[in-house]
Amino acid sequence: MSSTVIPQAQPNTAALATNSKHFPLDQWYVAGFSTDVQDAPVGRTFLNHKVVLFRTGDGQIAALEDRCCHRALPLSCGTVEGRGVRCGYHGMLYGSNGECLEIPGQDRVPAKAKVKSYHVREQDRIIWIWMPRTDGAEPTMQPPHYPHHDDPRYKFGTGSYHYQAPWQLIHDNLLDLSHLGYVHLKTIGGNARLHMNAPMSVSVEGDMVKVVRSMPGSTPPPTYKAAWPFTDLCDRWQEIEFHLTHLRIWTGAVEPGTDAIDDPLRGGFHMRGFHGITPETENTCHYFWSMSSNKHPEMPENIEAVIEQTAFTFDEDRGVIEQQHANMKAFGEAAEWVDIHVDAGANRARRIVNKLLSQQQQEPT
Repeated sequence: MSSTVIPQAQPNTAALATNSKHFPLDQWYVAGFSTDVQDAPVGRTFLNHKVVLFRTGDGQIAALEDRCCHRALPLSCGTVEGRGVRCGYHGMLYGSNGECLEIPGQDRVPAKAKVKSYHVREQDRIIWIWMPRTDGAEPTMQPPHYPHHDDPRYKFGTGSYHYQAPWQLIHDNLLDLSHLGYVHLKTIGGNARLHMNAPMSVSVEGDMVKVVRSMPGSTPPPTYKAAWPFTDLCDRWQEIEFHLTHLRIWTGAVEPGTDAIDDPLRGGFHMRGFHGITPETENTCHYFWSMSSNKHPEMPENIEAVIEQTAFTFDEDRGVIEQQHANMKAFGEAAEWVDIHVDAGANRARRIVNKLLSQQQQEPT
């Protein structure tokens, strides 16, 4: 009596291979906010790696490659239990280290039944994921600290976008706030000529670029007037810090003749923006943002209005950036860019990314 032997399926390593050579590695990237991951698994792609985020029974955040090692269904299609995430196809249960803990109907769990795990940290209401050059390598530094989410002077809200555009186009946009007078007339804009001619300083410290712009004697834009009792004029500032995986933007204004806008302890209306820009692929990315704002003692609570108008400005930016990228693809690399004075910060940031990529290609793993 003959029997048929069914060959055991083997992983197609070529098909499953990911490619992160276009992005600086050994870095903490933003994977989302604490509120993004609750009772269900969340599937996202970071730097061409498909990842599932989930919480264990004790509330700890965990991240695994988003596939079951049995038949490759995304684990984000499954469910979360106290010990880990259970595949929605045949019920295999995975712990936070990627090892399979249970196979329903089978007592023995093969040693090779496991998937890749990632180091993740939850800090300041932000989820950070370590994207290493070598699989399984330990982080070589701590995630960035962002104190404003827990600063009692501020309240904050969060949001996220998925962009059909490369991550560095968003760096360019955020490092050049001269566009506010043209793109954001209904919210945080103002006099376009004043924006374009604002005094600007650009400095570099290590892998951080800082752009500082001042606009004394500005007409308060709608968002500012809705949140603070400005009269006809205000003295505005814009301070932008580029870090490889995120940007911090501190904007605001004071009444003319009160605090100096270069005083670190100045009062007035403050908006502190966190912008986590994480590549998904070479041509798409995640944009995780938060906005923290203070309240004038004689004005109603303003955080909801600030968040709503912030989201509206980001909708406008996304429209511009995605159309920009579509046009870049249409015209191709032969269409040369011409730089102007407001591009200084963005060009410095691009040089930093290029430097890190060059070092990464030259250094052995």
